[in-house]
Order: sequence, then structure tokens, then C-alpha cells
Amino acid sequence: MQDMNDTPLHRRSIRSAGFTLIELMVVVVILAIVIAIAVPTYTSQVQQSRRTEARTAALDLASREEKYFSTANSYSFDPTQLGYAAVGSGADFPQSTGNYYQITVDVPSPNWVGSGPSFLVIVTPATGSSQNNDIACGKFEVDQTGNQTAYTSSGTQNNTCWQQ
Repeated sequence: MQDMNDTPLHRRSIRSAGFTLIELMVVVVILAIVIAIAVPTYTSQVQQSRRTEARTAALDLASREEKYFSTANSYSFDPTQLGYAAVGSGADFPQSTGNYYQITVDVPSPNWVGSGPSFLVIVTPATGSSQNNDIACGKFEVDQTGNQTAYTSSGTQNNTCWQQ
């Protein structure tokens, strides 16, 4: 008499109860391919969103300079005069960019060749920030005439950064 545990159906179910090494290796390879594609894309999107935030902060600061100019007939390098809250012992320009960008303003602008009051808002990646790895768009500038200039991390002008 044949034992019930020795049927071909029973042997087949025991053999297919786990994964083979080849199946596991296929899964690992597929995951590696997905990660190799997803991580750079994610990093690029994060950099791009931080750029957008930096450009927005620069334009907000330029707008506040123009508003201040309309009443004081001059531009200001004092953030509290522009409506920014005092932080710590003094006032800082907007920190809406977190620790990714440093925002400064030069009054008068060292680049201005015309006459009259001027300013230059400069947004640069903060020291130690992951935005320092952003090769395409390193620094943004806005002046009192609304000129928007962007530079790569190597210093080459790249104004397409304002449209991204």
C-alpha cells in the first residue's frame, strides 16, 4: 500500500514552498534598477523645488525693497525696515529657504552703472548645504530694475534657471 505523504502532488507542494536563490536574485536586480533610476530623479526634483523657493524669496525681498523705496525714497539693507521679523540678536533676511540658501542684499548695488538708488538681492547656496551640489543653478540675483540673473556653480551665467 502506498503512503499518502509520498504522492507526486504532495512532493510538488513541498518543493514549491519557498523561493529559490535565482528568484531572490532576480528580485534584487529589479530593485537595484528601480533604485538606480528613482534616486537621481528624486534628488533632481528636490533641488528644483529648493531653487523655486530661493527664487520666490529673492523676488519677495525685491518687492519689499520697492515698497520701501516708494515711501522712503531709498532702499534698505535692514530686514526689519522691509517687514521681516527680528531673529535672535538682530534681523535676518527671509529664512524661508531653510538652511539651503543664504540671502543677502547689497545697497547700493555694486553692479549698477546708472545713477540713483540701487539694490542687488543675492541668493547663494548655504555652506554645507546639499544645494552646493546643484551644478546647473548655483546663484540667483535680482536688482532694482527687475533684472534676474542666475549662475552655475562654476560662475557661468545661466538664466534658464529663472524659468525652471
